[in-house]
Amino acid sequence: MVTIYDVAKTAGVSIATVSKVLNNTGRISEKTRKKVLCVVKNLDYQPNIMASALMGKKTKTIGLLIPDLANPFFSELARNIEDSAQELGYSLFICSTDYLSEKENKYISLLRQKNVDGFILASGFEDLQKVEDLIKEDIPVSIVARDFPMFPVNTVAVDDFIGGYQATSYLINLGHENIGIIARDVWSNRERFRGYKQALEENNLKVPSYFEYAEESNIIWGKRITNKYLKHDHAPTAIFACNDLLTIGAIQAAKENGLIVPEQLSVVGFDDTAIATIVDPPLTTIAQPIQVMGREVMKLMIDMIENQKMDKIRVTLMPELVERKSTAKIKREVTS
Repeated sequence: MVTIYDVAKTAGVSIATVSKVLNNTGRISEKTRKKVLCVVKNLDYQPNIMASALMGKKTKTIGLLIPDLANPFFSELARNIEDSAQELGYSLFICSTDYLSEKENKYISLLRQKNVDGFILASGFEDLQKVEDLIKEDIPVSIVARDFPMFPVNTVAVDDFIGGYQATSYLINLGHENIGIIARDVWSNRERFRGYKQALEENNLKVPSYFEYAEESNIIWGKRITNKYLKHDHAPTAIFACNDLLTIGAIQAAKENGLIVPEQLSVVGFDDTAIATIVDPPLTTIAQPIQVMGREVMKLMIDMIENQKMDKIRVTLMPELVERKSTAKIKREVTS
């Protein structure tokens, strides 16, 4: 294994000089800096991250906890966070928790053993004790794609309430009065449900009595819930699904029940991931600014790690409805 001593000997400089170049500290001439970096590259030297951590130095690593990497929204979000991290000289440990508290606790313990410099949490975290423990121990924490209003913590999230309100108001403006919703009982979906309900109430409409939560945020559950809804006497003419995967499931169920989307059933999704444009029909959906979310949460994290910025900032981004071909004005039957 190549050591810092090998680098110093090959470059003809002291170990202290190599350390200053690698950590970008001290006053080193540009000529010496380039020489050392050239040797580092040629020898393929890898700094000992754990040794640096034990000496109180930064490891240049961040733990990212994501609830479901199979969900295109979270995979796209993780990719954007990773891109921003790399630009800033950091690496990510990405962990998928499946919304399970035991996995969240397991990964936090594991990542702390690896001495990560901080945590970005995008997971469900219904058990808030672990989040509170990290904050109390002054470990840098930033939250993305959800909110913890009860804690003083950096947060970057879209306004899910507004998104749910936008989607439902849009369907009401198309003439729909019987609007179903497919949601999971997690924080973001509960906020979207709240916006959905608000829009209905403002128009003297009600949540259908047959509403039930999906157990997973995937195509299977979107299809399963839609099939149940369509069996009712007052089946919906439109459905707002709280992510794009659930929306695709709703479209599949509609087709299997002989319904044409959007002529006989309008469907609105949430997230505007890459799959929204490649399904048939392309999805009308509520777009989250995923790239901006990734960039902003990394900025907040780096400020805490490198600049020891302790002021907590809450960044709330506005969702935007993107109209495609999965929705249409309702056609009323004409009676003579």
